[in-house]
Amino acid sequence: MTMDWMVSGGRTMKFTGVTAALICALPAWGQIRLSEVVSRAASYDAGIEAAKEKTAQAALGILTARTAYRPTGNAVGQVNRATRNNVFGMLLPNGGYAPISGPPLAANAGTNVWGSLVGFLVSWEPVDFGQRAARLKTAEAEMEAAAKAEQERQFAARASAADAYLCVLAADAAKKSAEASLERARKVEEMTRALAKAGLKPESDWARARAEKAAAETQVVEAERAARLARVAVTEWVGGDWSAMNPSAEWAAKPAPALEPGADAKMASLPHPLIAARQALVQTALAREKAASLAWRPRFELQSALYARGTGANADGTTGGGASGLGPNVYNWALGFTATFPLFEGPRLKAEREIEQRRIREGRAGVRKAEQELTAQAERARAALDAAVKLRGIAPEQTGAARANFEQSRARYQAGLATLVELADAQRTLAQAEIDEALAGLAVWRAQLALAVARGDLNPFLEMAGER
Repeated sequence: MTMDWMVSGGRTMKFTGVTAALICALPAWGQIRLSEVVSRAASYDAGIEAAKEKTAQAALGILTARTAYRPTGNAVGQVNRATRNNVFGMLLPNGGYAPISGPPLAANAGTNVWGSLVGFLVSWEPVDFGQRAARLKTAEAEMEAAAKAEQERQFAARASAADAYLCVLAADAAKKSAEASLERARKVEEMTRALAKAGLKPESDWARARAEKAAAETQVVEAERAARLARVAVTEWVGGDWSAMNPSAEWAAKPAPALEPGADAKMASLPHPLIAARQALVQTALAREKAASLAWRPRFELQSALYARGTGANADGTTGGGASGLGPNVYNWALGFTATFPLFEGPRLKAEREIEQRRIREGRAGVRKAEQELTAQAERARAALDAAVKLRGIAPEQTGAARANFEQSRARYQAGLATLVELADAQRTLAQAEIDEALAGLAVWRAQLALAVARGDLNPFLEMAGER
Protein backbone atom coordinates (compact mmCIF):
# COMPACT_ATOMS: atom_id res chain seq x y z
CA MET A 1 0.00 0.00 0.00
CA THR A 2 1.27 3.49 -0.82
CA MET A 3 0.47 6.64 1.14
CA ASP A 4 0.55 9.94 -0.75
CA TRP A 5 1.22 13.04 1.32
CA MET A 6 0.98 16.52 -0.16
CA VAL A 7 3.74 18.80 1.09
CA SER A 8 4.74 22.39 0.36
CA GLY A 9 4.94 23.49 -3.23
CA GLY A 10 2.34 20.95 -4.37
CA ARG A 11 4.81 18.08 -4.25
CA THR A 12 3.69 14.57 -3.29
CA MET A 13 5.72 12.43 -0.92
CA LYS A 14 5.09 8.70 -0.97
CA PHE A 15 5.61 6.40 2.00
CA THR A 16 5.79 2.68 1.38
CA GLY A 17 6.33 -0.20 3.75
CA VAL A 18 5.03 -0.81 7.24
CA THR A 19 3.78 2.22 9.18
CA ALA A 20 3.20 2.02 12.94
CA ALA A 21 -0.25 2.48 14.40
CA LEU A 22 1.04 5.31 16.55
CA ILE A 23 0.90 7.55 13.49
CA CYS A 24 -2.56 8.58 14.63
CA ALA A 25 -1.03 10.56 17.50
CA LEU A 26 0.04 14.19 17.28
CA PRO A 27 3.12 14.64 19.48
CA ALA A 28 5.52 17.52 19.89
CA TRP A 29 8.87 16.64 18.32
CA GLY A 30 12.20 18.02 19.33
CA GLN A 31 11.85 21.53 20.72
CA ILE A 32 9.11 22.45 18.28
CA ARG A 33 5.42 21.74 18.64
CA LEU A 34 2.80 21.79 15.93
CA SER A 35 1.46 25.15 17.11
CA GLU A 36 4.98 26.61 17.06
CA VAL A 37 5.56 25.40 13.52
CA VAL A 38 2.27 26.96 12.43
CA SER A 39 3.14 30.21 14.21
CA ARG A 40 6.63 30.42 12.74
CA ALA A 41 5.35 29.83 9.23
CA ALA A 42 3.21 32.96 9.49
CA SER A 43 6.30 35.13 9.92
CA TYR A 44 9.11 33.23 8.18
CA ASP A 45 7.68 32.78 4.68
CA ALA A 46 9.23 35.24 2.22
CA GLY A 47 5.92 35.50 0.40
CA ILE A 48 4.32 36.86 3.56
CA GLU A 49 7.10 39.43 3.89
CA ALA A 50 6.41 40.58 0.33
CA ALA A 51 2.68 40.77 1.11
CA LYS A 52 3.41 42.90 4.17
CA GLU A 53 5.43 45.30 2.02
CA LYS A 54 2.47 45.60 -0.37
CA THR A 55 0.21 46.39 2.55
CA ALA A 56 2.63 49.08 3.74
CA GLN A 57 2.78 50.53 0.23
CA ALA A 58 -1.01 50.65 0.08
CA ALA A 59 -1.10 52.41 3.48
CA LEU A 60 1.24 55.05 2.12
CA GLY A 61 -1.14 55.40 -0.82
CA ILE A 62 -3.83 56.50 1.65
CA LEU A 63 -1.52 59.17 3.04
CA THR A 64 -0.82 60.34 -0.50
CA ALA A 65 -4.55 60.55 -1.28
CA ARG A 66 -5.19 62.56 1.89
CA THR A 67 -2.58 65.16 0.95
CA ALA A 68 -4.82 66.13 -2.01
CA TYR A 69 -7.00 68.06 0.48
CA ARG A 70 -4.08 70.29 1.45
CA PRO A 71 -2.89 73.37 -0.43
CA THR A 72 0.13 72.89 -2.65
CA GLY A 73 3.00 75.34 -2.64
CA ASN A 74 5.98 75.64 -4.93
CA ALA A 75 9.04 77.84 -4.54
CA VAL A 76 11.54 78.52 -7.30
CA GLY A 77 14.91 80.20 -7.47
CA GLN A 78 17.11 80.67 -10.53
CA VAL A 79 20.25 82.44 -11.72
CA ASN A 80 21.39 82.37 -15.36
CA ARG A 81 23.69 84.02 -17.86
CA ALA A 82 22.06 84.32 -21.27
CA THR A 83 21.67 86.42 -24.38
CA ARG A 84 18.72 88.82 -24.58
CA ASN A 85 17.45 88.35 -28.18
CA ASN A 86 13.65 88.34 -28.44
CA VAL A 87 11.21 87.98 -31.36
CA PHE A 88 7.55 88.57 -32.03
CA GLY A 89 5.27 85.62 -32.61
CA MET A 90 3.71 82.70 -30.80
CA LEU A 91 4.74 79.13 -30.22
CA LEU A 92 2.57 76.22 -29.18
CA PRO A 93 3.40 74.87 -25.73
CA ASN A 94 6.45 72.60 -25.75
CA GLY A 95 9.51 71.88 -23.67
CA GLY A 96 12.16 72.60 -26.27
CA TYR A 97 12.85 76.29 -25.62
CA ALA A 98 13.40 78.72 -22.75
CA PRO A 99 10.84 81.56 -22.73
CA ILE A 100 12.04 85.17 -22.80
CA SER A 101 10.26 88.45 -22.02
CA GLY A 102 10.76 92.03 -23.15
CA PRO A 103 10.61 93.96 -26.42
CA PRO A 104 12.36 92.64 -29.53
CA LEU A 105 15.85 93.99 -30.09
CA ALA A 106 18.50 93.46 -32.72
CA ALA A 107 18.41 89.82 -33.67
CA ASN A 108 21.26 87.42 -32.96
CA ALA A 109 23.34 89.82 -30.91
CA GLY A 110 25.96 88.14 -28.75
CA THR A 111 25.42 90.43 -25.75
CA ASN A 112 24.57 88.43 -22.63
CA VAL A 113 23.50 89.46 -19.14
CA TRP A 114 22.64 88.02 -15.76
CA GLY A 115 19.09 86.99 -14.94
CA SER A 116 17.53 85.87 -11.65
CA LEU A 117 14.16 84.73 -10.34
CA VAL A 118 12.57 84.06 -6.95
CA GLY A 119 8.91 83.04 -6.77
CA PHE A 120 6.16 81.30 -4.78
CA LEU A 121 2.92 79.72 -6.01
CA VAL A 122 0.22 78.37 -3.67
CA SER A 123 -2.79 76.45 -5.00
CA TRP A 124 -5.77 75.02 -3.18
CA GLU A 125 -8.78 73.14 -4.50
CA PRO A 126 -11.82 74.18 -2.44
CA VAL A 127 -14.36 72.11 -4.39
CA ASP A 128 -13.74 68.83 -6.18
CA PHE A 129 -17.24 67.32 -6.51
CA GLY A 130 -16.19 64.18 -4.65
CA GLN A 131 -13.11 63.37 -6.74
CA ARG A 132 -10.60 63.47 -3.88
CA ALA A 133 -12.90 61.48 -1.63
CA ALA A 134 -13.27 58.86 -4.36
CA ARG A 135 -9.49 58.63 -4.76
CA LEU A 136 -9.11 58.31 -0.99
CA LYS A 137 -11.68 55.50 -0.86
CA THR A 138 -9.82 53.78 -3.69
CA ALA A 139 -6.57 53.97 -1.75
CA GLU A 140 -8.30 52.61 1.37
CA ALA A 141 -9.82 49.77 -0.63
CA GLU A 142 -6.41 48.95 -2.10
CA MET A 143 -4.88 48.81 1.37
CA GLU A 144 -7.71 46.57 2.58
CA ALA A 145 -7.19 44.27 -0.41
CA ALA A 146 -3.45 44.13 0.30
CA ALA A 147 -4.12 43.33 3.95
CA LYS A 148 -6.56 40.56 3.04
CA ALA A 149 -4.07 39.14 0.53
CA GLU A 150 -1.46 39.14 3.30
CA GLN A 151 -3.83 37.27 5.62
CA GLU A 152 -4.59 34.76 2.88
CA ARG A 153 -0.88 34.18 2.34
CA GLN A 154 -0.36 33.73 6.08
CA PHE A 155 -3.17 31.21 6.29
CA ALA A 156 -1.82 29.25 3.32
CA ALA A 157 1.65 29.20 4.89
CA ARG A 158 0.29 28.06 8.24
CA ALA A 159 -1.76 25.32 6.60
CA SER A 160 1.20 24.12 4.55
CA ALA A 161 3.41 24.12 7.63
CA ALA A 162 0.86 22.02 9.53
CA ASP A 163 0.74 19.62 6.58
CA ALA A 164 4.54 19.41 6.52
CA TYR A 165 4.58 18.78 10.28
CA LEU A 166 2.18 15.85 9.87
CA CYS A 167 4.40 14.63 7.07
CA VAL A 168 7.30 14.39 9.52
CA LEU A 169 5.18 12.32 11.87
CA ALA A 170 4.14 10.03 9.06
CA ALA A 171 7.72 9.63 7.84
CA ASP A 172 9.04 8.82 11.31
CA ALA A 173 6.28 6.30 11.88
CA ALA A 174 7.01 4.71 8.51
CA LYS A 175 10.67 4.44 9.45
CA LYS A 176 9.86 2.86 12.82
CA SER A 177 7.52 0.34 11.24
CA ALA A 178 9.98 -0.49 8.48
CA GLU A 179 12.62 -1.20 11.12
CA ALA A 180 10.17 -3.51 12.93
CA SER A 181 9.46 -5.32 9.67
CA LEU A 182 13.18 -5.68 9.04
CA GLU A 183 13.67 -7.17 12.50
CA ARG A 184 11.02 -9.81 11.76
CA ALA A 185 12.66 -10.55 8.41
CA ARG A 186 16.04 -11.00 10.10
CA LYS A 187 14.61 -13.47 12.59
CA VAL A 188 12.99 -15.46 9.79
CA GLU A 189 16.29 -15.43 7.86
CA GLU A 190 18.19 -16.66 10.94
CA MET A 191 15.66 -19.41 11.50
CA THR A 192 15.76 -20.63 7.89
CA ARG A 193 19.55 -20.51 7.86
CA ALA A 194 19.72 -22.70 10.94
CA LEU A 195 17.18 -25.12 9.52
CA ALA A 196 18.97 -25.22 6.15
CA LYS A 197 22.34 -25.83 7.81
CA ALA A 198 20.78 -28.71 9.77
CA GLY A 199 19.37 -30.17 6.57
CA LEU A 200 15.82 -29.72 7.75
CA LYS A 201 14.95 -27.14 5.09
CA PRO A 202 16.18 -26.66 1.51
CA GLU A 203 18.79 -24.02 0.69
CA SER A 204 16.19 -22.31 -1.51
CA ASP A 205 14.22 -21.37 1.62
CA TRP A 206 17.29 -19.67 3.04
CA ALA A 207 17.82 -17.81 -0.25
CA ARG A 208 14.18 -16.69 -0.25
CA ALA A 209 14.51 -15.52 3.35
CA ARG A 210 17.62 -13.50 2.44
CA ALA A 211 15.70 -11.89 -0.40
CA GLU A 212 12.84 -10.98 1.96
CA LYS A 213 15.35 -9.44 4.39
CA ALA A 214 16.96 -7.42 1.59
CA ALA A 215 13.55 -6.12 0.60
CA ALA A 216 12.90 -5.08 4.21
CA GLU A 217 16.29 -3.31 4.32
CA THR A 218 15.33 -1.41 1.17
CA GLN A 219 12.13 -0.28 2.87
CA VAL A 220 14.16 1.05 5.81
CA VAL A 221 16.44 3.04 3.48
CA GLU A 222 13.43 4.52 1.68
CA ALA A 223 11.79 5.36 5.01
CA GLU A 224 14.96 7.13 6.22
CA ARG A 225 15.09 9.17 3.02
CA ALA A 226 11.41 10.10 3.38
CA ALA A 227 12.01 11.20 6.99
CA ARG A 228 14.84 13.50 5.91
CA LEU A 229 12.81 14.97 3.06
CA ALA A 230 9.89 15.55 5.40
CA ARG A 231 12.09 17.60 7.71
CA VAL A 232 13.44 19.60 4.78
CA ALA A 233 9.84 20.43 3.85
CA VAL A 234 9.26 21.83 7.34
CA THR A 235 12.37 24.01 7.17
CA GLU A 236 11.02 25.56 3.97
CA TRP A 237 8.28 27.11 6.08
CA VAL A 238 9.95 27.73 9.46
CA GLY A 239 13.70 27.78 8.71
CA GLY A 240 16.35 26.20 10.90
CA ASP A 241 18.42 23.05 10.58
CA TRP A 242 16.38 20.06 9.46
CA SER A 243 18.85 17.60 11.02
CA ALA A 244 18.12 19.05 14.48
CA MET A 245 14.41 18.27 14.20
CA ASN A 246 14.12 15.02 16.11
CA PRO A 247 10.78 13.66 17.30
CA SER A 248 10.31 12.99 20.98
CA ALA A 249 10.93 9.47 22.22
CA GLU A 250 7.46 9.06 23.69
CA TRP A 251 4.33 9.93 21.79
CA ALA A 252 1.13 10.92 23.48
CA ALA A 253 -1.41 8.35 22.34
CA LYS A 254 -4.06 10.86 21.42
CA PRO A 255 -6.39 9.56 18.70
CA ALA A 256 -7.82 12.09 16.30
CA PRO A 257 -11.49 12.62 17.17
CA ALA A 258 -14.28 12.81 14.66
CA LEU A 259 -16.08 16.13 14.23
CA GLU A 260 -18.98 16.62 16.59
CA PRO A 261 -22.44 16.72 14.99
CA GLY A 262 -23.45 20.27 14.11
CA ALA A 263 -19.90 21.60 14.38
CA ASP A 264 -19.73 22.00 10.60
CA ALA A 265 -22.44 24.64 10.51
CA LYS A 266 -20.90 26.53 13.42
CA MET A 267 -17.41 26.64 12.00
CA ALA A 268 -18.50 27.29 8.42
CA SER A 269 -19.76 30.75 9.46
CA LEU A 270 -16.18 31.92 9.95
CA PRO A 271 -14.87 34.04 7.04
CA HIS A 272 -12.34 32.27 4.86
CA PRO A 273 -9.18 34.27 4.05
CA LEU A 274 -9.48 33.36 0.37
CA ILE A 275 -13.06 34.65 0.17
CA ALA A 276 -12.16 37.79 2.12
CA ALA A 277 -9.24 38.51 -0.21
CA ARG A 278 -11.36 38.14 -3.33
CA GLN A 279 -14.17 40.24 -1.89
CA ALA A 280 -11.61 42.96 -1.12
CA LEU A 281 -10.59 42.96 -4.79
CA VAL A 282 -14.22 43.51 -5.72
CA GLN A 283 -14.43 46.45 -3.33
CA THR A 284 -11.26 47.90 -4.84
CA ALA A 285 -12.72 47.67 -8.34
CA LEU A 286 -15.93 49.33 -7.10
CA ALA A 287 -13.93 52.20 -5.63
CA ARG A 288 -11.94 52.63 -8.83
CA GLU A 289 -15.11 52.59 -10.90
CA LYS A 290 -16.55 55.31 -8.68
CA ALA A 291 -13.40 57.42 -9.04
CA ALA A 292 -13.46 56.98 -12.83
CA SER A 293 -17.10 58.08 -12.95
CA LEU A 294 -16.21 61.35 -11.16
CA ALA A 295 -13.01 62.13 -13.06
CA TRP A 296 -14.87 64.02 -15.82
CA ARG A 297 -16.03 66.71 -13.40
CA PRO A 298 -14.30 70.13 -13.50
CA ARG A 299 -11.61 71.16 -11.05
CA PHE A 300 -11.43 74.56 -9.38
CA GLU A 301 -8.30 75.99 -7.80
CA LEU A 302 -7.60 79.13 -5.80
CA GLN A 303 -4.11 80.35 -6.64
CA SER A 304 -1.78 82.94 -5.19
CA ALA A 305 1.59 83.90 -6.64
CA LEU A 306 4.43 86.18 -5.62
CA TYR A 307 7.62 86.47 -7.59
CA ALA A 308 10.52 88.83 -8.28
CA ARG A 309 12.83 88.94 -11.26
CA GLY A 310 16.17 90.50 -11.94
CA THR A 311 17.80 91.17 -15.32
CA GLY A 312 20.81 93.03 -16.63
CA ALA A 313 18.98 93.96 -19.87
CA ASN A 314 17.08 97.26 -20.24
CA ALA A 315 14.09 97.90 -22.47
CA ASP A 316 16.03 100.47 -24.55
CA GLY A 317 18.61 97.88 -25.54
CA THR A 318 21.27 98.90 -23.04
CA THR A 319 22.67 96.66 -20.29
CA GLY A 320 23.47 97.28 -16.67
CA GLY A 321 26.72 96.80 -14.84
CA GLY A 322 28.64 93.52 -14.52
CA ALA A 323 26.62 92.30 -11.53
CA SER A 324 23.31 93.74 -12.70
CA GLY A 325 20.57 91.08 -12.73
CA LEU A 326 22.18 88.77 -10.14
CA GLY A 327 19.50 89.82 -7.65
CA PRO A 328 15.76 90.38 -8.27
CA ASN A 329 14.80 94.02 -8.74
CA VAL A 330 11.20 93.79 -10.04
CA TYR A 331 8.37 92.01 -8.22
CA ASN A 332 4.76 91.02 -8.93
CA TRP A 333 1.96 89.30 -7.07
CA ALA A 334 -1.26 87.65 -8.20
CA LEU A 335 -4.42 86.18 -6.72
CA GLY A 336 -6.80 84.26 -8.92
CA PHE A 337 -9.18 81.42 -9.59
CA THR A 338 -8.59 78.65 -12.17
CA ALA A 339 -11.10 76.15 -13.55
CA THR A 340 -10.10 73.15 -15.66
CA PHE A 341 -12.36 70.69 -17.41
CA PRO A 342 -11.25 67.46 -19.15
CA LEU A 343 -12.98 68.39 -22.36
CA PHE A 344 -11.72 65.54 -24.54
CA GLU A 345 -11.10 62.94 -21.82
CA GLY A 346 -14.61 61.47 -22.06
CA PRO A 347 -13.76 58.42 -24.23
CA ARG A 348 -10.72 57.53 -22.10
CA LEU A 349 -12.60 57.89 -18.83
CA LYS A 350 -15.49 55.87 -20.19
CA ALA A 351 -13.10 53.07 -21.18
CA GLU A 352 -11.47 53.13 -17.74
CA ARG A 353 -14.88 52.91 -16.08
CA GLU A 354 -15.88 49.97 -18.26
CA ILE A 355 -12.60 48.22 -17.40
CA GLU A 356 -13.37 48.53 -13.70
CA GLN A 357 -16.94 47.32 -14.24
CA ARG A 358 -15.59 44.21 -15.91
CA ARG A 359 -13.14 43.74 -13.04
CA ILE A 360 -16.08 43.93 -10.66
CA ARG A 361 -17.89 41.19 -12.55
CA GLU A 362 -14.69 39.15 -12.75
CA GLY A 363 -14.09 39.55 -9.01
CA ARG A 364 -17.63 38.53 -8.10
CA ALA A 365 -17.32 35.48 -10.32
CA GLY A 366 -14.03 34.69 -8.56
CA VAL A 367 -15.78 34.88 -5.18
CA ARG A 368 -18.49 32.48 -6.34
CA LYS A 369 -15.90 30.11 -7.76
CA ALA A 370 -13.90 30.15 -4.53
CA GLU A 371 -17.04 29.46 -2.52
CA GLN A 372 -17.86 26.49 -4.76
CA GLU A 373 -14.31 25.14 -4.50
CA LEU A 374 -14.21 25.47 -0.72
CA THR A 375 -17.61 23.83 -0.38
CA ALA A 376 -16.47 20.91 -2.50
CA GLN A 377 -13.20 20.73 -0.56
CA ALA A 378 -15.10 20.56 2.72
CA GLU A 379 -17.41 17.86 1.38
CA ARG A 380 -14.46 15.78 0.21
CA ALA A 381 -12.80 16.16 3.59
CA ARG A 382 -16.05 15.22 5.33
CA ALA A 383 -16.36 12.09 3.18
CA ALA A 384 -12.73 11.20 3.93
CA LEU A 385 -13.29 11.81 7.63
CA ASP A 386 -16.37 9.58 7.80
CA ALA A 387 -14.55 6.77 5.97
CA ALA A 388 -11.41 7.17 8.09
CA VAL A 389 -13.36 6.93 11.33
CA LYS A 390 -14.98 3.69 10.19
CA LEU A 391 -11.70 2.22 8.94
CA ARG A 392 -9.98 3.18 12.17
CA GLY A 393 -12.49 1.04 14.03
CA ILE A 394 -11.92 -1.95 11.71
CA ALA A 395 -8.14 -1.74 11.39
CA PRO A 396 -7.10 -3.02 14.87
CA GLU A 397 -9.04 -6.24 14.41
CA GLN A 398 -7.49 -6.71 10.97
CA THR A 399 -3.99 -6.15 12.38
CA GLY A 400 -4.58 -8.53 15.26
CA ALA A 401 -5.77 -11.27 12.93
CA ALA A 402 -2.80 -10.73 10.59
CA ARG A 403 -0.35 -10.88 13.51
CA ALA A 404 -1.92 -14.11 14.76
CA ASN A 405 -1.74 -15.55 11.26
CA PHE A 406 1.95 -14.64 11.03
CA GLU A 407 2.74 -16.29 14.35
CA GLN A 408 0.85 -19.42 13.36
CA SER A 409 2.52 -19.56 9.95
CA ARG A 410 5.94 -19.25 11.56
CA ALA A 411 5.13 -22.07 13.98
CA ARG A 412 3.76 -24.21 11.16
CA TYR A 413 6.87 -23.56 9.10
CA GLN A 414 9.14 -24.59 11.96
CA ALA A 415 7.08 -27.74 12.39
CA GLY A 416 7.33 -28.52 8.69
CA LEU A 417 3.61 -28.02 8.08
CA ALA A 418 3.94 -24.88 5.91
CA THR A 419 6.24 -23.55 3.22
CA LEU A 420 8.38 -20.44 3.37
CA VAL A 421 6.16 -18.90 0.70
CA GLU A 422 3.23 -19.17 3.09
CA LEU A 423 5.29 -17.58 5.88
CA ALA A 424 6.45 -14.74 3.59
CA ASP A 425 2.87 -14.09 2.52
CA ALA A 426 1.81 -13.96 6.16
CA GLN A 427 4.60 -11.49 6.94
CA ARG A 428 3.58 -9.22 4.06
CA THR A 429 -0.07 -9.49 5.12
CA LEU A 430 0.91 -8.34 8.61
CA ALA A 431 2.89 -5.42 7.17
CA GLN A 432 -0.09 -4.45 5.01
CA ALA A 433 -2.44 -4.63 8.00
CA GLU A 434 -0.12 -2.41 10.04
CA ILE A 435 -0.08 0.09 7.22
CA ASP A 436 -3.87 0.04 6.98
CA GLU A 437 -4.24 0.63 10.71
CA ALA A 438 -1.69 3.44 10.68
CA LEU A 439 -3.28 5.12 7.67
CA ALA A 440 -6.72 4.84 9.25
CA GLY A 441 -5.58 6.98 12.17
CA LEU A 442 -3.57 9.32 9.99
CA ALA A 443 -6.49 9.79 7.59
CA VAL A 444 -8.62 11.15 10.44
CA TRP A 445 -6.06 13.86 11.17
CA ARG A 446 -5.61 14.64 7.50
CA ALA A 447 -9.36 15.00 7.04
CA GLN A 448 -9.57 17.24 10.10
CA LEU A 449 -6.82 19.44 8.70
CA ALA A 450 -8.54 19.55 5.30
CA LEU A 451 -11.81 20.60 6.96
CA ALA A 452 -10.01 23.33 8.88
CA VAL A 453 -8.38 24.60 5.69
CA ALA A 454 -11.69 24.56 3.83
CA ARG A 455 -13.27 26.65 6.61
CA GLY A 456 -10.35 29.04 6.86
CA ASP A 457 -9.68 28.44 10.55
CA LEU A 458 -6.91 26.20 11.90
CA ASN A 459 -7.69 26.81 15.58
CA PRO A 460 -10.24 23.96 15.93
CA PHE A 461 -7.69 21.56 14.45
CA LEU A 462 -4.96 22.76 16.81
CA GLU A 463 -7.33 22.46 19.77
CA MET A 464 -8.15 18.85 18.85
CA ALA A 465 -4.43 18.18 18.56
CA GLY A 466 -3.90 19.52 22.07
CA GLU A 467 -1.93 22.52 20.80
CA ARG A 468 -4.25 25.23 22.10
